[in-house]
Amino acid sequence: MGRTDYQQFYEQMTGRIRESDAACFLLRAGGRAATGAMYAAYPVLLALICASGDLRRLAWNLVIPAVSFALLTVVRAQINRPRPYEAWPINPLIHKDTKGNSMPSRHVFSSAVIAMAWLAFWPPAGIFFLAVTAAAAVIRVLGGVHYPSDVAAGFAAGVAAGILLMTVCL
Repeated sequence: MGRTDYQQFYEQMTGRIRESDAACFLLRAGGRAATGAMYAAYPVLLALICASGDLRRLAWNLVIPAVSFALLTVVRAQINRPRPYEAWPINPLIHKDTKGNSMPSRHVFSSAVIAMAWLAFWPPAGIFFLAVTAAAAVIRVLGGVHYPSDVAAGFAAGVAAGILLMTVCL
Protein backbone atom coordinates (compact mmCIF):
# COMPACT_ATOMS: atom_id res chain seq x y z
CA MET A 1 0.00 0.00 0.00
CA GLY A 2 1.14 3.51 -0.74
CA ARG A 3 1.46 6.26 1.84
CA THR A 4 -2.23 7.21 1.79
CA ASP A 5 -3.73 3.83 0.89
CA TYR A 6 -4.25 2.51 4.43
CA GLN A 7 -5.48 5.88 5.62
CA GLN A 8 -8.09 5.89 2.84
CA PHE A 9 -8.96 2.24 3.48
CA TYR A 10 -9.44 2.93 7.19
CA GLU A 11 -11.52 6.04 6.60
CA GLN A 12 -13.77 4.17 4.14
CA MET A 13 -14.07 1.19 6.45
CA THR A 14 -15.04 3.29 9.47
CA GLY A 15 -16.88 6.19 7.83
CA ARG A 16 -20.38 5.00 8.69
CA ILE A 17 -19.37 4.15 12.23
CA ARG A 18 -17.86 7.60 12.75
CA GLU A 19 -21.15 9.22 11.71
CA SER A 20 -22.89 7.83 14.79
CA ASP A 21 -21.88 8.31 18.41
CA ALA A 22 -23.98 5.23 19.22
CA ALA A 23 -22.07 3.12 16.67
CA CYS A 24 -18.73 4.27 18.09
CA PHE A 25 -19.94 3.44 21.59
CA LEU A 26 -21.18 0.01 20.49
CA LEU A 27 -17.87 -0.77 18.76
CA ARG A 28 -15.89 0.04 21.89
CA ALA A 29 -18.35 -1.72 24.19
CA GLY A 30 -18.38 -4.76 21.91
CA GLY A 31 -14.61 -4.95 22.07
CA ARG A 32 -14.61 -4.78 25.86
CA ALA A 33 -17.43 -7.33 26.08
CA ALA A 34 -15.71 -9.79 23.74
CA THR A 35 -12.44 -9.50 25.65
CA GLY A 36 -14.17 -9.83 29.00
CA ALA A 37 -16.23 -12.81 27.89
CA MET A 38 -13.20 -14.70 26.64
CA TYR A 39 -11.11 -14.02 29.72
CA ALA A 40 -14.01 -15.08 31.95
CA ALA A 41 -14.55 -18.21 29.82
CA TYR A 42 -11.02 -19.50 30.46
CA PRO A 43 -11.21 -19.90 34.27
CA VAL A 44 -14.71 -21.36 33.89
CA LEU A 45 -13.29 -23.95 31.49
CA LEU A 46 -10.42 -24.74 33.86
CA ALA A 47 -12.87 -25.16 36.76
CA LEU A 48 -15.03 -27.52 34.70
CA ILE A 49 -12.02 -29.58 33.69
CA CYS A 50 -10.85 -29.67 37.30
CA ALA A 51 -14.31 -30.78 38.42
CA SER A 52 -14.21 -33.57 35.85
CA GLY A 53 -11.10 -34.92 37.58
CA ASP A 54 -9.04 -34.98 34.38
CA LEU A 55 -5.83 -33.51 35.79
CA ARG A 56 -3.85 -34.37 32.65
CA ARG A 57 -6.25 -32.30 30.55
CA LEU A 58 -6.13 -29.51 33.14
CA ALA A 59 -2.33 -29.42 32.99
CA TRP A 60 -2.29 -29.25 29.18
CA ASN A 61 -4.95 -26.51 29.24
CA LEU A 62 -2.66 -24.49 31.47
CA VAL A 63 0.71 -25.26 29.87
CA ILE A 64 -0.02 -24.99 26.15
CA PRO A 65 -1.79 -21.60 26.28
CA ALA A 66 0.85 -20.19 28.66
CA VAL A 67 3.85 -21.38 26.65
CA SER A 68 2.20 -20.33 23.38
CA PHE A 69 1.43 -16.89 24.79
CA ALA A 70 5.04 -16.48 25.93
CA LEU A 71 6.40 -17.55 22.53
CA LEU A 72 3.98 -15.25 20.73
CA THR A 73 5.08 -12.38 22.97
CA VAL A 74 8.74 -12.98 22.07
CA VAL A 75 7.95 -13.12 18.34
CA ARG A 76 5.82 -10.00 18.60
CA ALA A 77 8.61 -8.09 20.34
CA GLN A 78 11.04 -9.12 17.61
CA ILE A 79 8.70 -7.98 14.86
CA ASN A 80 7.73 -4.82 16.78
CA ARG A 81 5.39 -3.64 14.05
CA PRO A 82 4.01 -0.13 14.57
CA ARG A 83 0.27 0.07 15.13
CA PRO A 84 -1.89 1.66 12.42
CA TYR A 85 -2.40 4.81 14.48
CA GLU A 86 1.38 5.18 14.75
CA ALA A 87 2.14 4.60 11.09
CA TRP A 88 -0.76 6.48 9.50
CA PRO A 89 -2.49 9.80 10.11
CA ILE A 90 -5.70 8.14 11.30
CA ASN A 91 -7.93 8.85 14.28
CA PRO A 92 -8.52 5.38 15.74
CA LEU A 93 -11.93 4.55 17.16
CA ILE A 94 -10.27 2.68 20.03
CA HIS A 95 -7.72 4.85 21.77
CA LYS A 96 -4.52 3.25 23.02
CA ASP A 97 -1.15 4.59 24.06
CA THR A 98 0.70 1.38 23.17
CA LYS A 99 3.60 1.75 20.77
CA GLY A 100 4.62 -1.07 18.44
CA ASN A 101 3.98 -4.76 19.07
CA SER A 102 1.03 -4.81 16.71
CA MET A 103 1.88 -8.10 14.96
CA PRO A 104 0.45 -10.56 15.87
CA SER A 105 -2.53 -9.53 17.98
CA ARG A 106 -2.27 -11.09 21.44
CA HIS A 107 -5.92 -10.29 22.17
CA VAL A 108 -7.02 -12.32 19.17
CA PHE A 109 -4.46 -15.07 19.86
CA SER A 110 -5.64 -15.43 23.46
CA SER A 111 -9.27 -15.46 22.43
CA ALA A 112 -8.63 -18.05 19.71
CA VAL A 113 -6.68 -20.44 21.93
CA ILE A 114 -9.38 -20.19 24.62
CA ALA A 115 -12.05 -20.86 21.99
CA MET A 116 -10.11 -23.88 20.75
CA ALA A 117 -9.75 -25.21 24.31
CA TRP A 118 -13.53 -24.92 24.64
CA LEU A 119 -13.94 -26.62 21.26
CA ALA A 120 -12.00 -29.61 22.59
CA PHE A 121 -14.07 -29.67 25.79
CA TRP A 122 -17.56 -28.83 24.51
CA PRO A 123 -17.81 -28.13 20.74
CA PRO A 124 -20.96 -25.93 20.80
CA ALA A 125 -19.26 -23.50 23.20
CA GLY A 126 -16.06 -23.65 21.17
CA ILE A 127 -17.89 -22.70 17.98
CA PHE A 128 -19.61 -19.83 19.78
CA PHE A 129 -16.30 -18.60 21.19
CA LEU A 130 -14.62 -18.82 17.76
CA ALA A 131 -17.38 -16.50 16.49
CA VAL A 132 -16.70 -14.14 19.40
CA THR A 133 -13.00 -14.25 18.48
CA ALA A 134 -13.76 -13.38 14.86
CA ALA A 135 -15.92 -10.46 16.02
CA ALA A 136 -13.14 -9.27 18.33
CA ALA A 137 -10.68 -9.43 15.43
CA VAL A 138 -12.92 -7.26 13.27
CA ILE A 139 -13.38 -4.81 16.15
CA ARG A 140 -9.60 -4.54 16.65
CA VAL A 141 -9.18 -3.60 12.97
CA LEU A 142 -12.15 -1.21 12.91
CA GLY A 143 -10.84 0.30 16.13
CA GLY A 144 -7.57 1.15 14.39
CA VAL A 145 -5.35 -0.71 16.85
CA HIS A 146 -4.40 -3.55 14.48
CA TYR A 147 -4.02 -4.25 10.78
CA PRO A 148 -6.03 -7.12 9.27
CA SER A 149 -2.81 -9.15 8.99
CA ASP A 150 -2.14 -8.67 12.73
CA VAL A 151 -5.45 -10.20 13.73
CA ALA A 152 -5.20 -12.93 11.07
CA ALA A 153 -1.78 -13.93 12.42
CA GLY A 154 -3.06 -13.89 16.00
CA PHE A 155 -6.07 -15.99 15.02
CA ALA A 156 -3.93 -18.49 13.10
CA ALA A 157 -1.45 -18.82 15.98
CA GLY A 158 -4.29 -19.32 18.47
CA VAL A 159 -5.92 -21.98 16.32
CA ALA A 160 -2.55 -23.72 15.86
CA ALA A 161 -1.95 -23.76 19.63
CA GLY A 162 -5.50 -25.02 20.04
CA ILE A 163 -4.96 -27.83 17.57
CA LEU A 164 -1.86 -28.86 19.53
CA LEU A 165 -3.94 -28.74 22.71
CA MET A 166 -6.68 -30.85 21.15
CA THR A 167 -4.11 -33.35 19.91
CA VAL A 168 -2.49 -33.91 23.29
CA CYS A 169 -5.82 -34.03 25.11
CA LEU A 170 -7.26 -36.83 22.98
